[in-house]
Amino acid sequence: MSVPQTRKAGLPLMKLIRLKGIPILQQLELEEQLLRTSSDNWCIVNDGTNNPNIVMGISGKPAELLDIELVLRDQVPVIKRFTGGGTVTVDHGTIFVTFICNRDAVPGLQLYPRPIMSWSSQLYSRVFEIFGDFHLRENDYVFGNRKFGGNAQSITKNRWIHHTSFLWDYEVKNMAYLKLPKRVPEYRLARDHLEFICRMKDYMPRSVFIDKTVEAVSTEFSVISEHTDQFKTSSNFEPSTRLLTRQELKEVASQLESPLSQSLFL
Repeated sequence: MSVPQTRKAGLPLMKLIRLKGIPILQQLELEEQLLRTSSDNWCIVNDGTNNPNIVMGISGKPAELLDIELVLRDQVPVIKRFTGGGTVTVDHGTIFVTFICNRDAVPGLQLYPRPIMSWSSQLYSRVFEIFGDFHLRENDYVFGNRKFGGNAQSITKNRWIHHTSFLWDYEVKNMAYLKLPKRVPEYRLARDHLEFICRMKDYMPRSVFIDKTVEAVSTEFSVISEHTDQFKTSSNFEPSTRLLTRQELKEVASQLESPLSQSLFL
């Protein structure tokens, strides 16, 4: 889908970056740089990432959230992003959509997590209006009572970011890396991970979702596409998003004091 390169009168400008298969670490570093150093509004769409990665919120604790033994055994990269939110396994079946905006980009929007979530759900309700029973439940996007989209945010003095990992598809074995967190949404009702989540591909085509998302954004912003080759993180910018080292994960494993983790530590 092409995006008109003309400004719409009365609508704020949003620059659109469309990516395909960019490593999630690189995407998160770009997002953090744009949040901290840019004064423009941005929408980033990344259609899948390369290999399976685990992405945790800034305050996430690997011992509580991950099956460390499996993560070490399979050598799955673990990333701590610069925003809050939960933990997710992402891969080629995940579609990422991010909004990075100035405080006045959405008229009347209060810069608190719940109003931003409400605004985003209203935008996505246009995307999913004929595809499934879409709702915002607590901090998740769901069809009925099954989650397909997890969200994370960060709010600074003058800007905010809202990014979503959409499960268009997933591999069952990759879900085994995640433990049941101590704090779970009430609507989860003690369901295990595979009973709690669903695949978007059972509801709509992948390309349709991406195109309709861009269309929905275009109703609230004057959208202009940007070329991706110019977007590389600056050598002068040091992102807080980072890859946890294998040594860090080994130290967590050793503290759990299981026979397998001890052998992995050697």
